Amino acid sequence: MGEPLRTPLHALHVELGARMVVFAGYEMPLQYPMGVMQEHLHTRARAGLFDVSHMGQVILRADSTAAAAEALETLVPVDVAGLAEGRQRYGLFTDDSGGLLDDLMLANRGDHLFLVVNAARKAHDLAHLRTLQGVEVHEITDRALLALQGPAAEAVLADLAPEAADMRFMDVATLTLEGAECWVSRSGYTGEDGYEISVPADRAEALARRLLAHGDVAPIGLGARDSLRLEAGLCLYGHDIDESTTPAEAALGWAIQKVRRRDGARAGGFPGAETILRELADGPARRRVGLRPEGRAPMREGVPLYAGADDDTPVGRITSGGFGPTVGGPVAMGYVPAELAAPGTVVHGELRGKRLPLTVTALPFTPANFKR
Repeated sequence: MGEPLRTPLHALHVELGARMVVFAGYEMPLQYPMGVMQEHLHTRARAGLFDVSHMGQVILRADSTAAAAEALETLVPVDVAGLAEGRQRYGLFTDDSGGLLDDLMLANRGDHLFLVVNAARKAHDLAHLRTLQGVEVHEITDRALLALQGPAAEAVLADLAPEAADMRFMDVATLTLEGAECWVSRSGYTGEDGYEISVPADRAEALARRLLAHGDVAPIGLGARDSLRLEAGLCLYGHDIDESTTPAEAALGWAIQKVRRRDGARAGGFPGAETILRELADGPARRRVGLRPEGRAPMREGVPLYAGADDDTPVGRITSGGFGPTVGGPVAMGYVPAELAAPGTVVHGELRGKRLPLTVTALPFTPANFKR
């Protein structure tokens, strides 16, 4: 392990008083002086600015964008060929057993496909993509990535580029922000309306400062990013999903369009198709669910789950857990057998030697505020 990498906004984070930690090989801000709780609530009420430059940005090119899409469909179970220019879609890399290698965002930007992959899986995903025949895979290393999230995000970004207000959820566009050509998507990882902005690295700090100058915008760190995505019921790779989980188990079947399912025009043809399509049709043996612990004490990742308070054998475990500031109490996600997955079912978690009840709850814990 060498020295941790730094994003183009490192000096700004330090200037703003961030507490820095190493995450996925990068020095990243965990929180700012406002604190995780207030950063979370500020994002829900106004707008937060996140540095997500550690994520992988990748361009795929082939003889045509249609050819690149056809090739990519051999690695992902989603409809890439049907993705219109100027639109983005959530995707999944799967393996031969139906497990999840990563989740990602993919966009049709006209003459190429643009992918954003998880920081911890960047090297793996690039190698995986380079197995595609006839596709040029280009990792973008000279751009930062910012996320502007919250109900005020539209007004804030429209001050810099009025056309941002016309974008719908999952639209992508090229906008000029602070004189820089930016690749913008209306998406994010908080459950709130907002944008992700790919900006040339040498212009990132100027753009970040301009956004932070707006009275509604505050800098937000990884701590609040995690609690926001947990309340929104969104998976974190390596925790809620990994090679041991399938799309149906992870409640991600919605990401696999009909055209790629059984009897679809382009059914199968991706790794693990037999297992994945069978579970989508017949149901998996276990499911990812929301969980609400009783009381105020959070139950965190790794807590074993039991069907009954006195049972000896765990039936599942918590994969993400913490305090939900918007919810006003502890929230968690985890896997339980399908017969225990109905909302209202009570299971028990072992916390400090005691068995405490949790209620299975529909996800998300807070309603999504995406711009449709």
